[in-house]
Amino acid sequence: MSITLQQILALTGKLDDTPGLETPRERFRRFIHDNVTNVGEVRDYIEECLRTSGDQYSRALQDLVNHVRHFWGFTVTFGRYQGVRGQVGFDGHWQSPSGFDLVIEVKTSETYAIRTATLTNYVDTLISGRQIPDWDHALGLYVVGRPDPDIHQLENAITAERRPHQLRIISVESLLSLAELMNEYDVSHHDTLSVLRPSRPTIDPIVDLRSCFKTLTPIVSARYGSY
Repeated sequence: MSITLQQILALTGKLDDTPGLETPRERFRRFIHDNVTNVGEVRDYIEECLRTSGDQYSRALQDLVNHVRHFWGFTVTFGRYQGVRGQVGFDGHWQSPSGFDLVIEVKTSETYAIRTATLTNYVDTLISGRQIPDWDHALGLYVVGRPDPDIHQLENAITAERRPHQLRIISVESLLSLAELMNEYDVSHHDTLSVLRPSRPTIDPIVDLRSCFKTLTPIVSARYGSY
């Protein structure tokens, strides 16, 4: 029996930063960890978040994006839904078994100006606290729910502030596509990291090329043999 995100949220309760193992946020996170086991289900729930306004859905979006790290092979430290003074305000801290870290910021869109210094400061703070070794082993990653091809505000800001070696941008759709490639083809965790590291801030064009390659390779091999 399928269950909608609206029904799940009604059962778990209002998502907030109240600590404790039996709080709504922990019940929600346990539910998606235990029951949302394929990328298609995550996509359906994320699309429901992007269609619906309100804090409940923006917070669910944050948790669902963090859930994708499971398919990528990362562990996660969940961030707060709402920032408070004195605490690092990242949305997620993904840790690779290889020793590489991603600090995640989830944005529904990039319509409004985004200060890239905020995300780099999160990484700097984690480095200062020895939770990340250094910038050579980390990236700040913006995950954008509804990218607009006519708006390049975030990419332009990263370039203008000379942070292309520190920050990356990926759409939710490309994030999910990479997860699908790992499930359906022989794409390793190391391969996924290699997609994130090129110097261009926006990752989507690279993901599109890899998707085309992985789709065409079995067709070419079947028709013409391996090469």
